[in-house]
Amino acid sequence: MSKRAIPLVDLHQFVNGNAEERSAFVKQLGDAFHNVGFVGVINHGVSKELVDGFYTNAKRFFALDVDTKKKYEIVELAGQRGYTSFGREKAKQAEVADLKEFYQIGQEVEDGDSIKEMYPDNIYVDETPEFTNLGRDLYVAFEKAGSQLLKAIAIHLELDEDYFATRTHNGNSILRAIHYPPILSEPASAIRAEEHEDINLITLLVGASAGGLQVLNKEGEWLDILPGENEIVVNVGDMLQRLTNDYLKSTTHRVVNPPRELWHTPRLSIPFFLHPRATMDLTCLDRCVTSDFPLKYEPITAGDYLNERLREIGLKK
Repeated sequence: MSKRAIPLVDLHQFVNGNAEERSAFVKQLGDAFHNVGFVGVINHGVSKELVDGFYTNAKRFFALDVDTKKKYEIVELAGQRGYTSFGREKAKQAEVADLKEFYQIGQEVEDGDSIKEMYPDNIYVDETPEFTNLGRDLYVAFEKAGSQLLKAIAIHLELDEDYFATRTHNGNSILRAIHYPPILSEPASAIRAEEHEDINLITLLVGASAGGLQVLNKEGEWLDILPGENEIVVNVGDMLQRLTNDYLKSTTHRVVNPPRELWHTPRLSIPFFLHPRATMDLTCLDRCVTSDFPLKYEPITAGDYLNERLREIGLKK
């Protein structure tokens, strides 16, 4: 059996464990995010039936003709809701666009929070209603699992366990269904997703329908991430790296093209980008700034940082 590229943790140990088990989980997760930036999570509470149902319906949506899909592309929303057509997004340093199209579902505020005014409404698909309905359910399940992981991270950082809870309540998180179509001709140096780091606090990714995800280790080697059955891959995003003054690592990753004989194979993946509220202060935590690790970043809010990055990747003008 080949060695895992990333560590594996069991979230049940934290949610339902005794003090000793919770403490062991916090150490495992903290070490993984400090040393690798990626971790595999089992017993995360996101139901397999829900994931499978969303996959099936996402395939149905992406199989619609281009004109139908484009009905759900609202360009002024900068890709934050609904459909984004093939070739519109690129990594911030890349010359060519990634080989993908995607659909995004965002926060639906249901408790009278005034932040609702900041969010555009979700766009529901008439042709495949189950796609967007199940996506909404999956969004909520991911939020729940993510909130437990953030509790463990807060404890690891010696913060109050609920440090992230108020900052992510009704946060600007995004569920994205990404479709990488079959590759029909030699790509102009493009790959399915060029090397990049994520913008948000943490990303939760359910296993893709085909391989290709790779992470760059400290030695500069690209390692294949091959999640097991019912395993979610979770990684640190740039906001969390920034908050911790680079103590927790937002690791570079990419999705490479399959071997030529598998070019006909499409790939579908479902990441959940867990974002805070736009008002969250990303000023580096005092405890992460020392004489050995001097301050690296200027203060900024999560909202301003997100807008800066959306412009860099070509989604916002």
